[in-house]
Amino acid sequence: MFTGIVEEVGTILHLEPTGIVIHATTVLQDIAIKDSVAVDGTCLTVTELGTDWFRVDTMPETQRRTRFATLHSGSPVNLERSLAANARIGGHFVQGHIEASSPVLEVYEDGIALYVRVALPIELRPYLVPKGFIAVNGVSLTLIECEQEWFSFALIPYTRDHTNLGMIEAGTLLNLETDILGKYVVQLAHQQSATL
Repeated sequence: MFTGIVEEVGTILHLEPTGIVIHATTVLQDIAIKDSVAVDGTCLTVTELGTDWFRVDTMPETQRRTRFATLHSGSPVNLERSLAANARIGGHFVQGHIEASSPVLEVYEDGIALYVRVALPIELRPYLVPKGFIAVNGVSLTLIECEQEWFSFALIPYTRDHTNLGMIEAGTLLNLETDILGKYVVQLAHQQSATL
């Protein structure tokens, strides 16, 4: 379980057919092999550790659901260690289970914020509501608008400076995870309507 509050932006050192090696500092402070780390919002298991790097395995489902196929050596990735039981929850409950990757449609300055509009995959439509939650590349964000084909959010300067979302532009693929509570509510509603 994660909060969607990114701890650092790491750098991909190597992309392998079955794994990723990432340069990092902060997330390595108390991590061990077998621990979970959210990499651009994707919950992955640490399989190897060095003094300034760690390796995670990626399986075909991970490659299909995420934006990892578009990354390369040198790409920045958002990193977050799993939630400690004695820590504050500054964001939302994030599982690290990416449901889809989707392209940015539009980016523009809006006062101090950066307004971002993203294509909405059809399978995620039931789970998004204005002022609800979404995790984008592992960053906990509040939705502004939700339309049939797209949704939007805004980035404050701190988020732009401390995550890889400050570098996005039209066409950038983003990893998306919707609110688990919303998914359960929709599933329950479907089950109840099927029994009537």
